[in-house]
Amino acid sequence: MTRESKPSGKPGKSPVFVPPERGGLAAGLYILATPIGNARDISLRALEVLKGCDVIAAEDTRVTAKLLAIHGISRPLIPYNDHNGQQIRPQILSQLERGGLVALVSDAGTPLVSDPGYKLVREAIAAGANIVVIPGPSAVLAGLTLSGLPSDRFLFAGFLPSRAGERKGALEKLKGVRATLVFFESAQRLTESLEAMADVLGDRPAAMTRELTKLHEEVRRGSLRDLAAHYAKAGAPRGEVTLLVGPPLEASTDDAKVDAALKAALAFMPVKAAAEMIAGLTDGSRKALYARALELKDGAKN
Repeated sequence: MTRESKPSGKPGKSPVFVPPERGGLAAGLYILATPIGNARDISLRALEVLKGCDVIAAEDTRVTAKLLAIHGISRPLIPYNDHNGQQIRPQILSQLERGGLVALVSDAGTPLVSDPGYKLVREAIAAGANIVVIPGPSAVLAGLTLSGLPSDRFLFAGFLPSRAGERKGALEKLKGVRATLVFFESAQRLTESLEAMADVLGDRPAAMTRELTKLHEEVRRGSLRDLAAHYAKAGAPRGEVTLLVGPPLEASTDDAKVDAALKAALAFMPVKAAAEMIAGLTDGSRKALYARALELKDGAKN
């Protein structure tokens, strides 16, 4: 049964579709996370939505059909992916406008991560549809948890370009990011990417994770060059790869050498110029070096 939309009653808010009930589930677009490997990792809430929805929009209907079969669920499936997204979105939005309940799933993990789901969510929000998230598995968070790398700040960088020049350019832009970097990578390009990362980012600590939550799960930790050397010898691993790279290594500055350099510079140039020159050579703080240069100069007078 179709229900008409009505205003939310809140100034400045888009209309919210008033849905029929389906076992306690309101109509709307449900962003639903599915297992990244182990089928038992699906949540009870996710199973309720999959059983109660009108249709499931799936990245690959064949993959989702297998998951549904494991849990004894039979619901209509439509493909929604990079290739057909522009054509399918109007159909999904029409279903939502009529008071439908649509579940959006990817092949594995949380939708909107490296898939076109965000475009659908953006248009559904603009249309005033009800948006619900059913959180769950994520290869990004699972890999980060297992890596042993700093997890207080991280950046998901998706897939690197396949061409060497473009890949180098993308890494150059990430070089200064002070956070753990998370990439999805093709197993066949793993060695090539690890070598490029070591060349551009420096030989940082890293972790290669693959087949997370599956029978042959593997986590290999080491420096970028160590990992590159290992896979150059062992060959490409099998399965889905999530690659994590630690933040830039903090450069240790030898205070005695900095003082010696400042004293040498102060012998023939003003304090400000000396501080700026040494800052440029050491990547140190201009402000801190200026203050230290003043101390050295005053000490020399006394």
